[in-house]
Amino acid sequence: MNYPVFKGAGYILVHTPDMIVRNGSTASVERVTNPDSEFLKEVNNHIRTYEEVVNYLPNQVYIGNKTPEQLNTYPMPWYDIKDEKGERHGKFGQIVPQDEFLALMKLCDAFDLVKLSEEFVAVVRPKIEENFKELAPLFEKLEGADLSDNEEGFEDLVHEGKVVGYVKKAHDVDVNLNAHVIFENLVVKASGVIAALELLRNSGVNPEDIDYVVECSEEACGDINQRGGGNFAKAIAEVVGLVNATGSDLRGFCAAPTHALISASSLVKAGVYKNVLVVAGGASAKLGMNGKDHVKKGLPVLEDVLGGFAVLISENDGVNPIIRTDMVGKHNVGTGSSPQAVMGALVANPLEKAKLKITDVDVFSVEMQNPDITKAAGAGNVPEANYKMIAALAAMRGDIEKKELKSFIEAKGLPGWAPTQGHIPSGVPYVGFLIDDLTKGDKNRAMIVGKGSLFLGRMTNLFDGVSFVVERNSGAVEGESAGISKDEIRKIIAESMRKISQEMLEE
Repeated sequence: MNYPVFKGAGYILVHTPDMIVRNGSTASVERVTNPDSEFLKEVNNHIRTYEEVVNYLPNQVYIGNKTPEQLNTYPMPWYDIKDEKGERHGKFGQIVPQDEFLALMKLCDAFDLVKLSEEFVAVVRPKIEENFKELAPLFEKLEGADLSDNEEGFEDLVHEGKVVGYVKKAHDVDVNLNAHVIFENLVVKASGVIAALELLRNSGVNPEDIDYVVECSEEACGDINQRGGGNFAKAIAEVVGLVNATGSDLRGFCAAPTHALISASSLVKAGVYKNVLVVAGGASAKLGMNGKDHVKKGLPVLEDVLGGFAVLISENDGVNPIIRTDMVGKHNVGTGSSPQAVMGALVANPLEKAKLKITDVDVFSVEMQNPDITKAAGAGNVPEANYKMIAALAAMRGDIEKKELKSFIEAKGLPGWAPTQGHIPSGVPYVGFLIDDLTKGDKNRAMIVGKGSLFLGRMTNLFDGVSFVVERNSGAVEGESAGISKDEIRKIIAESMRKISQEMLEE
């Protein structure tokens, strides 16, 4: 059977310190419910600089400058490590500073809703022209404006504590097109654009070869008639120059990226499209989500970056890791919510289809939340908790002895390094490393596990989960033999049919 492959991945972070207090949900709610709180008085004293964010070890792992295994050699908490120096650019992507991101929001604005001051544009324009040359056709949009010429209901854009622009509302009465929502949507679009650009840079794939885009962030765009109608996917594709692609959005809370990877793989496997890009931008509402706990404990506000990623799924090339579309796990409506039931559905069931044991998987990528963030907020070490449940399931099934629980976790698990952007940590951060590990490395099989909290939408008490298996490519591509490609076989068949037809006509 011919399976689709992971062809490339891109990962980006955007340092947005001013957005933490102005646009993050925690600070926004606090301003309404408790405007004189100690948190609001103190939070600005706990926000890291861009240099500190770049030097932060988990962030360097996210963009590929360090591996998860290397991160495991450093003692926690990682935010206390001050002697490590990081780089803006990594193997998988980059960490973008706030001023450049505000300019990118302007470039991604199709309806002239973003205004930036002339002074700000003069400073940031050279940086954009240097770092985002692919967007040169849009540079003419980057013009300064008179900020006094605004209107009621706008959303300020702030950099280094100073107002440098604003986002206009897109409708007089539609709350779905007010300035705050337009701001959030442009944040998603701009960060998704950067992630897609990084994937194209890393993979060397021609943008014209991408047929379809699936966007899977946590935001939804639309107007009063179609609140979540979309379509971020096609909006991102337009800016990036994917002229032969169309696309659509897929939503599923934190599990959406894994759903999207399965959907994209299925489209490629079925032959509908050859190259499908899965992309997600960041969520400004998640900035500083656990900031009250961090500030209370004297820590920096660790949720100070937007996260984004892009993954390309393509037809089997005989080289890159194959996605086993026949080994997919899912948390059904009737599965139940006990840890045993959940892990059985997501981990054991798909492996049983191929008569494999849990120990036949070399590495599991689960919810790769950064424990620096979650432990300080009282949520514990999320990846470690998942690995303990997988190990317990393996012991219960007889795949390992109970005394092997710890060694199993150490051998099959990874430390968490992803920012708590909800959808960003859910299995997907490992894909970039996975491509290396299952081609040039010593691993042969991995499992991606994504989970989501559907009850947050107040439509159901259920949560969600899906998973799939990825394997090292054997090098054999269906339809090819003796060095003959599919296209060559088609040409041979066509030529044979032509000759037969000609002979029949001559008779």
